[in-house]
Amino acid sequence: MTRVLLVLLVLSLTAIPPSAAADEAQTDESSDVSEIIATVNDGIPNLIHGDIVPNRKRNAASCTSSGCKWPKNGNYVYVPVSISSTYSRAQRSIIIRSLVSFHRSTCIRFVWRRWYHRSYLNFFSGSGCWSYVGRVGGAQLVSLRKNGCLYTSTVQHEVLHALGFHHEHVRSDRDSYVEILTQNIQSGRENNFQKAQTNNLGTPYDFGSVMQYSNNAFSKNGQPTIVARKDPNLKFGNAKEMSTNDIARINRLYKCRS
Repeated sequence: MTRVLLVLLVLSLTAIPPSAAADEAQTDESSDVSEIIATVNDGIPNLIHGDIVPNRKRNAASCTSSGCKWPKNGNYVYVPVSISSTYSRAQRSIIIRSLVSFHRSTCIRFVWRRWYHRSYLNFFSGSGCWSYVGRVGGAQLVSLRKNGCLYTSTVQHEVLHALGFHHEHVRSDRDSYVEILTQNIQSGRENNFQKAQTNNLGTPYDFGSVMQYSNNAFSKNGQPTIVARKDPNLKFGNAKEMSTNDIARINRLYKCRS
């Protein structure tokens, strides 16, 4: 069961024609996650922090404390997934490859959704890049728009939300590490910087996290909206993939064996 996605990945990659493979390689050159999300999600109403769908059943802020983790079976956490058939084979391979990246360093195992799986992640090409925080039950949508969201960093970012994690710059202890320059934030985007009640799992603030937004995220004037307190000139928010701390948080939250 745990090898299903690995087998499909090999088959899908070997079946991609050269032209599609070239397109995929070009598409998969990740850029600034926050810029991608801000651009693609522009105009989408009711999103929290730029790309989180509010869960009316509970307060997502306490997600990593209780109530929204995916269940563990033995040594692994099996997360069923389905991927829309509207994606091309090359586009599906980007999503699959990003999911498989979790297998290499965590106890998360993505498996194909079967009829008996009531809760699963349903990846589809929606209006932008967005997800719920943590497990919400049922067919849980993860939107990865074909044109704009299919990057390793962006897929990992939205999947980390689905596993229960918030953005780095809104974590509960962020004021010790960064300063939010509200005078530079676009009008109406201030809620993207509101702190969340997060469980930081004993891991340090991480400027290299794939969940860290860039210095100029949601800037109205090209000036920084987030600066590091220890080094105001520090540039961040350009992670291409999960950091060591991103992985450590997954393993601590889900009690993965080291």
